[in-house]
Amino acid sequence: MARATAGRAALADAAQVAVKVGSSSLTRPDGRIDDDRVGALVDALSAARGRGTEVVLVSSGAIAAGLEPLGLDRRPRDLATQQAAASVGQGRLMARYTTSFLRHDLRVGQVLLTAEDVIRRTHYANARRTFGRLLQLGVVPVVNENDTVATDEIRFGDNDRLAALVAHLVHADALVLLTDVDALYDRAPGTPGARRLDVVRGPADLEGVVLGRSSSRVGTGGMVTKVEAASIATTAGIGTVLTAVDRLPEALAGDDVGTWFAPTGSRRASRLLWLAHATRPRGRVRLDAGAVAAVVERRMSLLPAGVTGVDGEFAAGDPVDLVDENGHAVARGLIQYAAKELPGLLGRSTRELGRELGPAYEREVVHRDDLVLLRHQT
Repeated sequence: MARATAGRAALADAAQVAVKVGSSSLTRPDGRIDDDRVGALVDALSAARGRGTEVVLVSSGAIAAGLEPLGLDRRPRDLATQQAAASVGQGRLMARYTTSFLRHDLRVGQVLLTAEDVIRRTHYANARRTFGRLLQLGVVPVVNENDTVATDEIRFGDNDRLAALVAHLVHADALVLLTDVDALYDRAPGTPGARRLDVVRGPADLEGVVLGRSSSRVGTGGMVTKVEAASIATTAGIGTVLTAVDRLPEALAGDDVGTWFAPTGSRRASRLLWLAHATRPRGRVRLDAGAVAAVVERRMSLLPAGVTGVDGEFAAGDPVDLVDENGHAVARGLIQYAAKELPGLLGRSTRELGRELGPAYEREVVHRDDLVLLRHQT
């Protein structure tokens, strides 16, 4: 098959690739895990490993694997039952991967993440070390959201987004998003006149494209979440291929299959990417015009003098949105004060606070290293 763009073709020589597979690509029509599909996926990934490409697999399927033993015929809607199914199914899913990869003399390691694990500096550094050591030891990391303990407040929401963030965390050269159709089309595949999008170079190429959500009994995403994930990855400098699971061997060989999302930005601090895309704010901090300019235009830390109000209940270290005088979020950051501490500090300089309350109060509300812009980005 003919090679496509240089970017897509580079997958054949990539040092490291992240691959995401969804529940619907691993299951039979009745929602149960299909061992043949798992085996075909593992065969393709193992072939890439044989060519010298390190592979990180982000796999859904834990909840689907737990449906049968719990007597459930479809994915539960309530969080508690989802967590129960994930608890039962995660081990069963990993057992299948372990057995299948052993056919190729490869070992796997389970990595379960919540957003909370990686937005806090020490947890994030530990996650990077864990991935790095697994890959050094020749292990294939199998990543999933920790559905057993994740709550609505600390969920990624879908494994497509998780895959984009993990690809950046491990410094992957490319991301492959696997789905049930062979590529992204400008309307539902099979619709008369539907056109495959070979390459997406930016948002303009998606104008007029109709994106659908999953109708699977076990899946949660669909093209909407995959395009969002591709956007996260490409704005961080990681090219992305979206294609069907049975086209994975060709995708990893750099062949012209699926849709190639070309990188549109450069790599940025991984933790800030997680902060922007994997967190929900626990509250809001309102800024005056001067503070907005300092944070957005001069990329400075937020000081108490520029804060005019506080909304919500949060603890030190929680993610909060920084909003302008019109209530529009301009940035998100990790707050250094609890909500109950801030009212007495508003509008005052750190020097004044230090003299009155002690050196511990000569600190920023949000340090610029723990802050990511949500608009006006350059």
